[in-house]
Amino acid sequence: MRTEHPSAGSARRVIELDVEGMTCASCVNRVEKKLAKLDGVQATVNLPLETAHVSVPAGITDQQITDQVASAGYKARIRRPLHQDPEESARHDAAATQHAAHGGAPEQHENHMNHGGTASELKPRLLVAAVLTVPVFLISMVPALQFANWGWVVGALALPVVSWAAWPFHRAAAINARHFASTMDTLVSLGVTAAYLFSAWQLLANPRLTEHPGMEQMGAGSGGLYFEVASVVTTFLLLGRFLEANAKSKAGDALRALLDLGAKDATILQDGTEVKIPASRLAVGDLIVVRPGEKIATDGVVVDGTSAVDASLVTGESVPVDVGPGSLVTGATINTSGRVLVRATRVGAETTLAQMGRLVSQAQTGKAPIARLADRISAVFVPVVLAIAVLTFAGWLLAAGPDITGPELRAAFTAAVAVLVIACPCALGLATPVGLLTGTGRGAQLGILIKGPQVLEDTRTVDTILLDKTGTVTSGQLSVIAIAAFAPFSEAEVLRLAGAVESASEHPIAAAIAAAARSAVPATSRRSHASHSGSEADDGAGLPAVVGFHSAPGGGVVGTVEGRLVAAGRSGWLRDNGVEPTPAQGQALRAAEESGATAIWVAVDGEAAGIIELRDTVKAGSKAAVARLKALGLRPMLLTGDNAAVAAQVAAAVGIDADDVFAGVLPEGKVEAVRRLQAGGATVAMAGDGVNDAAALAQADLGIAMGSGTDVAIEAADLTVMGNDLGQVATAIELSRRTLATIKTNLFWAFFYNAVGIPVAALGLLNPMVAGVAMAASSVLVVANSLRLRRFGRQHPTR
Repeated sequence: MRTEHPSAGSARRVIELDVEGMTCASCVNRVEKKLAKLDGVQATVNLPLETAHVSVPAGITDQQITDQVASAGYKARIRRPLHQDPEESARHDAAATQHAAHGGAPEQHENHMNHGGTASELKPRLLVAAVLTVPVFLISMVPALQFANWGWVVGALALPVVSWAAWPFHRAAAINARHFASTMDTLVSLGVTAAYLFSAWQLLANPRLTEHPGMEQMGAGSGGLYFEVASVVTTFLLLGRFLEANAKSKAGDALRALLDLGAKDATILQDGTEVKIPASRLAVGDLIVVRPGEKIATDGVVVDGTSAVDASLVTGESVPVDVGPGSLVTGATINTSGRVLVRATRVGAETTLAQMGRLVSQAQTGKAPIARLADRISAVFVPVVLAIAVLTFAGWLLAAGPDITGPELRAAFTAAVAVLVIACPCALGLATPVGLLTGTGRGAQLGILIKGPQVLEDTRTVDTILLDKTGTVTSGQLSVIAIAAFAPFSEAEVLRLAGAVESASEHPIAAAIAAAARSAVPATSRRSHASHSGSEADDGAGLPAVVGFHSAPGGGVVGTVEGRLVAAGRSGWLRDNGVEPTPAQGQALRAAEESGATAIWVAVDGEAAGIIELRDTVKAGSKAAVARLKALGLRPMLLTGDNAAVAAQVAAAVGIDADDVFAGVLPEGKVEAVRRLQAGGATVAMAGDGVNDAAALAQADLGIAMGSGTDVAIEAADLTVMGNDLGQVATAIELSRRTLATIKTNLFWAFFYNAVGIPVAALGLLNPMVAGVAMAASSVLVVANSLRLRRFGRQHPTR
């Protein structure tokens, strides 16, 4: 719990609440409206995360906020901020340590990502309901399985299902009723309770109703037994609620995965001695020793040493960054080559990684809650059904006149119960979860993961899709795309000599050149080199060996290959080493750089031999995927941290308009790009795969992560394609839209059936047992319609 400092002049503050007990969109609206009744309070409630982001003015205490939520029927507690200042964090850690030392358990409620409890509570209820519902259904529906007085056995088996297993629905309905509100839980509770109590009343009124196997009296005064209806409704809806709770439990994992990227330990210099400390204890000004292969522990500036830093985990871009004294570096990036000393400039909550965590958190908080059509309509539907049932009962009694007999009272009650049974939300409740279950199941077979109903809502209205370049449209790995050889050298010779000297380096650019050189060596040449008995051995893949190798981080490499001095590196470095290109050669270099390629000079014995161009290559299916996205009515746009030349070339290669390119965009700039498009009226989807995309994926109306990307991107997204083919993104949107259309069809027929059945039942023309059969038929229709999704993608292959 945070410390209060109320004062007349205190500034406006923002607090985060964990809210328990919300089940639908109307719950979210109720909490927001309750909080808004406090002067100056502004609240945004997030249903999937079960949190509230509350802006509080001076004079309003935390206790007032939590009390206001409690008055709406929900539990709320203040959550400790994810990012605290070091002193506050230290105080909390010290308190936690002292609490643990005295035998206390960790304060798990402080972790806003602990949402597994709901699913854990539902699981045993679901298992019990399923085990008991099977015999209830079989005995009730299959005469051959019935035995003497089977109704009593079925009633006893159904009792735990409609009471203990269905308790979450009954509890939510009771809370809503206390606040004069109704949701889907109200419908479920009423339907299940009415079906069971009516059946129990019939059995108690006539204990011999099922005295003989296959016997169930169906006279005018009897409505039959509906124990199986109550049990099946409870079990199916518990299944849907359990699956939903399971998905919600992972909603906050993006933040944990993001922060886990940071280094856990750091080696610092203290009085000339290297000391290893936890990264959380770093202070501004500390000198950090970073060796090759280690993560840089925090944001800082290089004070000694040169290296190449792999920033792809944070920036998502494939080309490493050369650093030297004075270069700024970011925490969680990886030092790939030389040893460097870094002076910490930002630590804790101020680092780039922590700021990205806040971006993801803020974007998730701002997301719209899941909007279920059934929940919206049920707020009006339930009171109407209750009113019709009461009016039906009263109408039948008035029609009977002053002398009401037992049969007339029985008929009035039977008609009223028929209204409740026919309105029982079996089809209504199954419409969304069964459609979602089938659609997501088919998606899983196609390598597409849909996280919940909101995703389906969003795909319907999306009109713009932002595509991250690296790893989404392109492969994310550098490769040699062209070689320019200067006479008397050939392209093959330039590549072979450069590959030989680069094979001794660990730099990613060197690895790409060496890989290209090895793949260009014919198999016969490899065998010849492998059997060569000279003084120099090859590298095991047909490339000649290098001797006298030397690497200049940030410049290039040099070594002797087959008796010739070979150098490869940046043009400026070669000039510093006495290699001066001709004007024509300089023009070739400028042309390569202007095309967006990374250009590496190759010199042999002090003479310029050629230029090797490297580029992140476009994936084979990206162009066709962009065309499919356009066919779906979407406007594809390219988003990248690379320069404008690279971005323009990639956009042209895949068919994206030049005006629809965002180049040189930093992680926070990607979020801003999404917000700018949204402010312009666009409904935005975002497809990406890197940590740098996570905040934008969370901010977008629809976040799509490539499964080949980072866990952070996947957890921040609404929809994940498990492959790395952009065509799967188009398939995912098609499947989502088809699933949403199926759910809407289900809801239409569910409501249509109620609209027709309720008046018939109110007029006494529908026996409750017939109502139960009709209700079962509507459920079968909903399930059958949903199962059609299993054929998605079979008639028309998507790849």
